[in-house]
Parts: sequence; C-alpha cells; structure tokens
Amino acid sequence: MTDIKFTHSTSKIKSLADGISLSIMQGVLRMGDNLLSINEASAHYKVSRDTVFKAYNELKRLGVIDSNPTKGYFVTGNVNHVLLLLDTYSSFKQNLYHRFVANLPENYKVDLIFHQYNESLFETIIRDNIGKYSMYVVMNFSNIRFSDALKNIPSARLLLLDFGNFEKSEYSYICQDFDQSFYNCLKEANQLLKKYRKLTFVFPEEVCHPVSAIDYFSKFCFDERFEYEIVRKESEWKGVETGTVYLCILPEDLVKIIKDADAAGLNICSDIGLISYNNEAVLEVIKNGISAISVDFGLMGEKAANFVTNKKAIQEYLTTKLIIRNSV
Repeated sequence: MTDIKFTHSTSKIKSLADGISLSIMQGVLRMGDNLLSINEASAHYKVSRDTVFKAYNELKRLGVIDSNPTKGYFVTGNVNHVLLLLDTYSSFKQNLYHRFVANLPENYKVDLIFHQYNESLFETIIRDNIGKYSMYVVMNFSNIRFSDALKNIPSARLLLLDFGNFEKSEYSYICQDFDQSFYNCLKEANQLLKKYRKLTFVFPEEVCHPVSAIDYFSKFCFDERFEYEIVRKESEWKGVETGTVYLCILPEDLVKIIKDADAAGLNICSDIGLISYNNEAVLEVIKNGISAISVDFGLMGEKAANFVTNKKAIQEYLTTKLIIRNSV
C-alpha cells in the first residue's frame, strides 16, 4: 500500500496523484495491479472521496491508470513525469518552457523549478527528487563545474541544457557556446560595427554569464583593432558616448543605455549602437528593433522534448546567431 505524506504546500489531490505515480515509477505498483477503491483510499488516507476521485481522474488523463466496472482502478502504463530545472525566469526561458511542453505528448507531466544559480538550493532540489521523475532536464548552476549531485541520476534519464564547459561525455546535452560562436557573431557584424570607434561590453560582476566571453570579446576587438571597454562595476559606468556600440547581457542595462541616450539626445544606430545578448520578442519593437546575439531557446525546448519522448541520446551545441535589427 502506497505511503503518502500530505503537506500544506501541495494540494491533497496532487499529493495523492504524485504518490501513486512515484509508486508506479519505483516498481511498487506494476502494470495490472489494482489500486484501492475510492472508498478504501478515502478511509486509508483520511481524505474525501472527491479528493481520491479527482486524483484518480488526473492519473487516468495521463494514461497511468484506468478503470472498469469489474476490476475497479488499475495500473495501465508507465509514468511520464519530468523535472525541468532551469536557472532563472526570463522571457526567453519562458519560450523554452512553452516549446518544451508543446512538443510533449498530453500524458506527460512537467514540474518547472528554478534554482537561481544557488548551488545549495540546486543540490537540495536534485537530492530531494532523485527517483521521483522518469526524466530530468537540467540547467546546471555553473558553466565550468559539473555538480556531483547530478551523478546520482542515471545518465540515460538526464539531459543537460545551456551551460556545459565541463566534462560531460557520458551525458546527453543541448548547450550553447559562449566563446567561439560569440566571436563568430561579432565577426559577422564586423562591417556594421566599423561605423563606430569603440565597443563596450556591459558585463556586471554579479551576472552568471560565462566570463570566458570576455576573452573572446577582447580577442575580437584586438583582431579587428577596435578600441574597447569592459564594464564590470557600476562605478565604471561613464554614461553613453557617441560612436560607441554597447553589448548588454542584462535587460536593465539595455534600458539604462536607452534612457541615457534619449536624455543626451543621441540616436540609436547613427550615434550609438546597441546589441543585446539573448533574444527576446520585445526587442523586435523597442526603438524600431534592437539587434541580438542568441541561441534559439525555443528550439532548445523542442529538442529537449524530443529527447524526453524518444529517449535517444543527443550531444549538441546550438548555433549562436546574430540577429540584425535597426540598432547598429
């Protein structure tokens, strides 16, 4: 008989459905096994009959159990329960999530959690959920260090996303290259950038973006003989300067530069250039379009869904693309 703990943080319906799913995933309940009747489950778990009925209906919707008048409720299939562990919320991560879910069959259930680049929180989430999901799709908290906590997940059930400048040959991954591909995008934009005298990379110290990108930015500027600057601290910010292209990681910095340019009467494109790292839909309409360097996060979500459903190993770096709009 399945042991289920009910807490105030989760509805009783979800707790009951998740508990039964976990028992099926762990082999405690097998295909063809009978579940408790609604009256029996209500009495055993001390919940209402309506709670049991709704939990069973959710499991039926997911194709995990079924019922008939003679056999009652019984296990019919495997549990397809996926943990999608991302770093932080953003509109492009939302795009990833929606494309991920849209490309999964209806009987797949996805739990979305954010770890906020907090290593302790990341490890706690992984540790507390080992064995509770059929598949794990994870953005690591670091680009250069593989978390030991992930070694507790069978490699066939784990997909790494986004970060990946660490040894990962045993695992499936869909990552982005923050280094050479970044350099290549700048190289592609070279003729447009030549209109300006200087390139400034606004890269706050607190941003969890691979610092190796600074090396490739500097290399590009050296190779193409650009004057350049890297702004890591607020105290280093001098305000917008005519003839400068600004490359921003944070949306807040993008907004600040646009406001400063407006206040100084400077035109974006003719007086200063502006490029965002990571593309968002809103960039298409801000100031008639802000250029971007980005991978396609929607495509990342779609490929992740294919891995989850097909269980076929994948090791791929998505192409980082230059999206030219009217800001350079």
